[in-house]
Amino acid sequence: MNHLLQPSGIIPAMVTPFDADQQIDEAALRQLTRRLIDADVHGLFCLGTNGEFFSMSFEEKLRVAEIVLEETQGKLPVYVGAGCTSTKESIELAVRLESMGADALSVITPYFLTYTQQELLTHFRKIAEATELPVLLYNIPARTGNSLQPQTVKELSKVPNIVGIKDSSGSFDTILQYMEAAGQDFSVLAGTDSLILPTLMAGGRGAIAATANVFPEVVKSIYDLWHQGELEQAEQQQRKLRALRNAFSMGTLPSVLKEAMNMIGLPAGQPRLPVQPLNASAKEELRRVMDTYLVERN
Repeated sequence: MNHLLQPSGIIPAMVTPFDADQQIDEAALRQLTRRLIDADVHGLFCLGTNGEFFSMSFEEKLRVAEIVLEETQGKLPVYVGAGCTSTKESIELAVRLESMGADALSVITPYFLTYTQQELLTHFRKIAEATELPVLLYNIPARTGNSLQPQTVKELSKVPNIVGIKDSSGSFDTILQYMEAAGQDFSVLAGTDSLILPTLMAGGRGAIAATANVFPEVVKSIYDLWHQGELEQAEQQQRKLRALRNAFSMGTLPSVLKEAMNMIGLPAGQPRLPVQPLNASAKEELRRVMDTYLVERN
């Protein structure tokens, strides 16, 4: 297995399209996967927060991963969310995903209860020991109620197949602390789309970006322009994401993202209940954001 996968570049945090009966829309998921591959992104990440992993059964998660892997056919690395509320279930999912051919696992901190750092350490170590796949830690305290401290990340970075962290705390300071604690061989990725360029400039490796479902080319251009030293243009592209990113607060996650995709003809369907589609006034406001964006583009 590839122990040495260094998570880097722009990796879209894929939504999971659902049909009118709230079932996985397999054709739409295949279409989305192909579109992202065509946009030449650096990897794909399914079953994350925007992929609504928390409202899917174990079998449904495996099915989503299977479809994305089938469509990708090894063209680029596929990261799959394997984190569940218990260590036991996370390990079971990790083992199944490894046997299916996932390239790497993303493991969110457990959620619902608040855990000690020691409990989190043990949780991640046990999961990493159960698989040969590269493991990416995933910190999103606003959603899980648990935050990985820099010292904990430093300890976990010593585990051979724990290769990086996606930080969605929204705090640039946290990203900097992780970089300092874990050292240069450890990939720190922005999980907050407004921090892609600052993270790259500070020594981070890239981003796992939800807005890349809608505008993969724009998000990727931030990385490409940064890589070419065109910082001013990279900043312009980073700014383009702001309006959509700010619009995320108009509805419960991922309703805004899915609606934005539907508006540009990408079948994302609706979120799974209890998350409801956007109301009429939010939809109108989002349409204005999208219209402005599309005008700028043409």
